[in-house]
Amino acid sequence: MQNLLNQPLVLKNGTTIKNRLLKSAMSEQLAVDNKPSQTLINLYKIWANGGAGVLITGNVMIDKNALGAKDDVVLENGADLEPFSAWASAAKTNDTKVIMQLNHPGKQSPKFLSKTPVAPSALSLSNGLERLFNTPRELSISEIKELVRRFGQSAKLAKMAGFDGVQIHAAHGYLISQFLSPLHNQRADEYGGSLENRMRFLSQIYHTIRDEVGDDFIVALKLNSADFQKGGFSEEDSLKVAKFMADLGVDFIEISGGNYEAPAMLEGIKDSTKKREAYFLDYARKFRQICDTTLVITGGFRSQKAINNALNNGELDIVGVAKPFAFDKNFAQKMLKNPDYNCQINEPKFGIKKLDDMLLSAVIMYWYMEQMKRLSKNLDPNPKLSLWRVLFSSIYQNGLNAIKKVRA
Repeated sequence: MQNLLNQPLVLKNGTTIKNRLLKSAMSEQLAVDNKPSQTLINLYKIWANGGAGVLITGNVMIDKNALGAKDDVVLENGADLEPFSAWASAAKTNDTKVIMQLNHPGKQSPKFLSKTPVAPSALSLSNGLERLFNTPRELSISEIKELVRRFGQSAKLAKMAGFDGVQIHAAHGYLISQFLSPLHNQRADEYGGSLENRMRFLSQIYHTIRDEVGDDFIVALKLNSADFQKGGFSEEDSLKVAKFMADLGVDFIEISGGNYEAPAMLEGIKDSTKKREAYFLDYARKFRQICDTTLVITGGFRSQKAINNALNNGELDIVGVAKPFAFDKNFAQKMLKNPDYNCQINEPKFGIKKLDDMLLSAVIMYWYMEQMKRLSKNLDPNPKLSLWRVLFSSIYQNGLNAIKKVRA
């Protein structure tokens, strides 16, 4: 079996990536006044020195009035590009490619940040999340067009700041994902109804970004394999969207799955799939039958053997990994250099079944954020960091909203 993980890859637009290991987006929450902080810049320099081929940033929002969390980075017209340029420069150390993830939360903007969030349709979140998120207002046609323009402008600014590309976040139940879902999008105009209409917002965003940045700039897509909700965005729809966007020219597609109401990426899926070390390989095989675009699969990979097996089988082109990067600054080097490497993180639990069932998947993300803060200061991770301490600290800083499921 070839060690393809260490081999370079040329993307559709001609960009060469030095290896097949990609740090997928995580919510760092290290912005200051919604700008990249020195701490965030330090963190990305450490990751770049670690050896990964690609770093994808956590959420960068296109509108300061629409945040998914209070410490999101925002890039919009009028922004001071100096800290963004410093961020890009740090992340490009060691011949690493850095891609900015662009996003809008839609109705997944918490109550304390959005009195009246916006969405394709005026439908609230369910499963108890209506206590944390206000019912949204339906976007008008003119507002949709303005958001399309904002995505394009943010991409242009990212290129000016020195980033190698942008990733359009169309997964995890955020705004674009809401448009794609027939459960959340019940519009009766050209943006709702058929799949062709539901993906119009996404396709217009892509065209606008490409017009702003040109063909030499990476434009990628993050897409759910499905929403795992009855009546929601299905695997069949996802494959059709992937094919359509691939034909338009996206440089790579990263497959993920789930949203706040059904957080597949946080809580995993069936045990048999976990044993294969990747959540979405069945989807990948179907993708391969209809698309030749570069494919990234994120979720579950922890050993070089399993990664190289998937690469050699042609199931994917690049492997996306997130949590291990937050826990070990040398993770990439270990994964790339040691054929026997197998990364295992013993995540803590509350030890009380009801609390673990209700809060674990949310609070564990804050636990990883604390590890990222330590990493940014060149401190070792703290595997014994108490979940109770993380929970009470998060509630103290953010109120009860802290226990919402934080997504990247």
